[in-house]
Amino acid sequence: MLLSEQAYKKIDRELAKFPADQKQSAVMAALAIAQNETGWVSPEVMEEIASYLGMAPIAVAEVATFYNMYNTKPVGKHKISVCTNLPCQLSGGEKAAHYLRQKLGIDYKETTADGLFTLVEGECMGACGDAPVMIVNNERMCSFMSEDKIDTLVEELKK
Repeated sequence: MLLSEQAYKKIDRELAKFPADQKQSAVMAALAIAQNETGWVSPEVMEEIASYLGMAPIAVAEVATFYNMYNTKPVGKHKISVCTNLPCQLSGGEKAAHYLRQKLGIDYKETTADGLFTLVEGECMGACGDAPVMIVNNERMCSFMSEDKIDTLVEELKK
């Protein structure tokens, strides 16, 4: 088994929220739990989740590849998602993204050589009034990302 007993206990808690004949409803939570434990959701992890939930492996893969929050390839310690939707773009998002790409020396879907940072494009993050917006590791929203704020964020994450 690729996932720990503790991960399966967490998945079981999610399964308890749904009728017994609808275990597939917990697929998003199961993927998040697996990713938190392994850093990404490999094809083998997706197969294991599919088996545990009684789903076809392709159905799990469809969910994992549809949503930006799941890493289907290894990523750096800090994944930074940059909102590239129009409201962020109109409020400095393009400039902020360009600055961050230059600062890290990578483009979207790339990881720094030291394994610290992966940069990805993100869809609307629901904070258009805070543009430009970035999310770190699917958990931390960063708003009004000026060059100074990007510098501060990168230095903080390096520690």
